[in-house]
Amino acid sequence: MTANGNGTGDILGPGIEIVAQQKLQPDAKMYGRMQRLGAFFKEQFGAEPDFFVRVPGRVNIIGEHVDYCGYSVLPMAVTQSIVLAVGSNPTELHQLQLRNLDQANFQNFQCDLKSLSVELPLPGGPAWYKYFMCGVRGIEEHLGRKKFSPIGMRIAVDGNVPLAAGLSSSSAMVSSAVLATAYVQGMKLDRKELASISAKCEQYIGTHSGGMDQAIAYLGREGCAHHIEFHPQLNGTPVILPAGKCFVVANSLAQKNKAASSDYNERVVECRLATRWLARHKNLSNWQEIIRFIDLEEACGMNNETFESFIKEKLTKLVYTRADICQEWGITEQELETKYLTANTQHMQQFKLRQRALHVIQESGRVVKFRKICEQLALHASEEDIKQLGLLMRQSHESLRELYECSHPDVERLIAISEKQNVSARVTGAGWGGCIVAMCDSQEDAAKYIKALKRDYYSQLPPHLLERHQPNDFNEVVFATLPGNGAELFVP
Repeated sequence: MTANGNGTGDILGPGIEIVAQQKLQPDAKMYGRMQRLGAFFKEQFGAEPDFFVRVPGRVNIIGEHVDYCGYSVLPMAVTQSIVLAVGSNPTELHQLQLRNLDQANFQNFQCDLKSLSVELPLPGGPAWYKYFMCGVRGIEEHLGRKKFSPIGMRIAVDGNVPLAAGLSSSSAMVSSAVLATAYVQGMKLDRKELASISAKCEQYIGTHSGGMDQAIAYLGREGCAHHIEFHPQLNGTPVILPAGKCFVVANSLAQKNKAASSDYNERVVECRLATRWLARHKNLSNWQEIIRFIDLEEACGMNNETFESFIKEKLTKLVYTRADICQEWGITEQELETKYLTANTQHMQQFKLRQRALHVIQESGRVVKFRKICEQLALHASEEDIKQLGLLMRQSHESLRELYECSHPDVERLIAISEKQNVSARVTGAGWGGCIVAMCDSQEDAAKYIKALKRDYYSQLPPHLLERHQPNDFNEVVFATLPGNGAELFVP
């Protein structure tokens, strides 16, 4: 078997790529980091690791809050990643033992894989190891109890993806656990299959993921963003970004853990309710079963433009109450809670169906336009097309702020500074804090932009944040980034 630059093996069948073993070479970008993690592993467990796993975080250039509605997105993998050093557990054959390189902030954990369980998190969000447990549980469920072998594993973890920042640190952890466990179980490491398993198993901690984070974590390729489609099946198409353009990620340092709050799942629920409302108005007999806008679009033969008009015609209120929905559908409040709301959204009293639906449909259109413009620019340069890309990013942010209401005052400060610098930027990730992604015309312009952000935003941070981030000149919280590889597996 051969491997290409991102550890992708030979094609085994139509559209199937696998994560191939790579020999860890001294000239590899990750060599020093993996050597340090390997030394920590030996210090903790008294043995050398058998293999290493690396799974990147991601930044989504455009296409926010549309993946769980079935629509495509355009992210790229970033250099920040979760790295695992993994070894067998010869003395305790069924024990999973986890150690984090950041011992001061992340407690040790171990459990018996013969009695594996992952409970929904308490208020405050899941403990760090719960994300790893999701991945193990995902492989167990995929294989079935009879085929899954509770093989003990010793694992050391190192992560430098900023936490709760919209760069997919939690999904990178889940995906790394899926890859490591699948390898130990002797599975064929099909990238698309592992991405699908990783997306499904985040439900164990209450997150109804759309699949974007996991897809780019596996399908990412150096030098390219990816247009990732989920319907009718998972597919990733490399997209060459405009020559010379440089993307900058800036962390507002306002944190929001989507598994620790209900905001993210509230938006998912509102989209599902809006889909059913519209499906009922199309007189579809199975309207209760249609929960994704893309399935409704397909069932009714609508395009993006006609779908938007239909939303404006049939969702006329700015706020819908429980009574509105119950009366329209002929159901009780108890039925609404048990059949249509999720465990952590049953407190909801009002629903902004029109706004959420309009954002999703308009944003899905922006993703398609962004890809088409990138493809045109790959053939011939055009200043007008470049301007259109920036406009699409600005429109995306405005929609996320106004229609989806998932921005944050600190994010808006970063956006305002970006506007003053004539840089197109938008919130990226789930929102409610986290990061923005900005598109600069060149590396030189990116350096000037980063300097302005450090001067006008980061130097004004509260003392406790200054103390933490200023010694490194804020380089961990604002940085230029290039598209990187997806998941990789290395053997010493």
